[in-house]
Amino acid sequence: MSFLIPCPHCGHRSVYEFRFGGEVKARPQPAAAAAEWMEYTYTKANEAGVQKEWWFHRSGCRQWLQALRNTTTNEVVEAFFPE
Repeated sequence: MSFLIPCPHCGHRSVYEFRFGGEVKARPQPAAAAAEWMEYTYTKANEAGVQKEWWFHRSGCRQWLQALRNTTTNEVVEAFFPE
């Protein structure tokens, strides 16, 4: 299913111009246990509804951005650069 992502630099673009980078979640400390790193890397919330995600605009401005996307409809509510 195709949908549009509103890139803050380039405007509304097809999702095919982007690379999905995963859910936004807290990163463990560098000295964290291996189990904590495995959970961070492999465990996904995958909840129905709006979730914050990382996207890389590989065919446009080549910037990482975050988007609030409704996972049930694929509607992107908002896209912005992280602070």
